[in-house]
Amino acid sequence: NYSIAPKAENTPEHVAMRLVTRFTNEAVMCLQDDILANAADGDIGAVFGLGFPPFLGGPFRFVDHYGADKLVDLMHRNRDLYGEQFLPCQLLLDVAKSGEKFHK
Repeated sequence: NYSIAPKAENTPEHVAMRLVTRFTNEAVMCLQDDILANAADGDIGAVFGLGFPPFLGGPFRFVDHYGADKLVDLMHRNRDLYGEQFLPCQLLLDVAKSGEKFHK
């Protein structure tokens, strides 16, 4: 038998959230590194240019709706299971700590 036991629940919802958290973290990192001018540009570019699910409103709108603190907690759990690729960037940590939102 060549199968590997999954480290955690591997439902479609969990897989989708792992993908969304990584994508969202990269988008926030682009804002942090001044690659994006603002969150709205990131949302528009992600939806129309990269295929981010439009019903989520873009990665920054998703963070605002889901909650940066909840997203950071989920990313820390995923980091413990899957590795450092789930480490949240500093701006996401700061937004989670402050309770601010990307869209005012």
